[in-house]
Amino acid sequence: MKPKSFWQKPEGVTGLVFLVAILGAAGFMIATAGGAILGFLSTTIGIVVSLAVLGAIVFMALDPKMRNLIFYGYKSIMRAITGMFVQIDPIGILKTYVEELQNNLRKMNKQISQLRAQMHKLKELIVKNEREISNNLKLAGKAKDTNKRNVMILKSRRAGRLKDSNMRLEELYKKMEVLYRVLTKMYENSQILAEDIKDQVVVKEQERKAIHASHGAMTSAMSVINGNPDQRAMFDMAMENITEDVANKVGEMERFMDMSSNFMDSVDLQNGVFEEEGMQMLEQWEKESTSLLLGEEKGQLLLQAENDSEVLDLDAPVPERARQGGSKNQYDSFFD
Repeated sequence: MKPKSFWQKPEGVTGLVFLVAILGAAGFMIATAGGAILGFLSTTIGIVVSLAVLGAIVFMALDPKMRNLIFYGYKSIMRAITGMFVQIDPIGILKTYVEELQNNLRKMNKQISQLRAQMHKLKELIVKNEREISNNLKLAGKAKDTNKRNVMILKSRRAGRLKDSNMRLEELYKKMEVLYRVLTKMYENSQILAEDIKDQVVVKEQERKAIHASHGAMTSAMSVINGNPDQRAMFDMAMENITEDVANKVGEMERFMDMSSNFMDSVDLQNGVFEEEGMQMLEQWEKESTSLLLGEEKGQLLLQAENDSEVLDLDAPVPERARQGGSKNQYDSFFD
């Protein structure tokens, strides 16, 4: 995962605002007190001070260690200021995501149950239509044998309309099957995700305290000056990468839940109709190349839904999944 630069983070926005404010204040002072400044610079003390400031600026510009130290100090100050108003502690953010994931899991479980009920009703409607198609075709055959042409035409057309309706309903059932398979798999993977985050919070919270205690601000500053990696900064970067990954996965989970909810709301089983927009949204999701929560399982789920031999058991309980004992936490590699 490509790490965010300082300017892409919340503290970077604060730093940019402060930088603009400093430049604005400096420009205002020059504009309003330009004469007094020029008068001061024309004196001996003014010349000495200006040469000292200019020398310091040139030294900072040419010496990489000094540049890094000043930028490190600036970032630390901006981070402290931003932390007063915004939650930027990765441990705190992960704790919030655990709560959000738990809420989403409850909502997703309810959504799966509602979808299952709709699929049962749809299956019953398809079977009922098939019986009516068979019955109408039999009646049309009898009418043909007895030369009742009007009855034959009426029953044949009725069977044809029901057959067309069933084709659309079966297409709808296939899409619902995709939804069901994806929602249940996301539910499984999200349970493991929540468990992994909890483990990381428990372990890394203590580890972070130890690292921050042994690598204080002065130690980190000396590491920056000497060009050595700052252990505290590296640890925080790994934690920030975790929060970024979790944020993307939770966002994907919520977007798919919204899409599936809109899709189900557009279905009118009573009249056997559904809106094309909901179908198109699902088809667009199927065409998207990657899924953070599903990974390679996405393609397998779509193939299973299209395979008639892969019969979906709607009566099977929603799986409650936990990480197997001894298996690796998916975020351990972020600290390698």
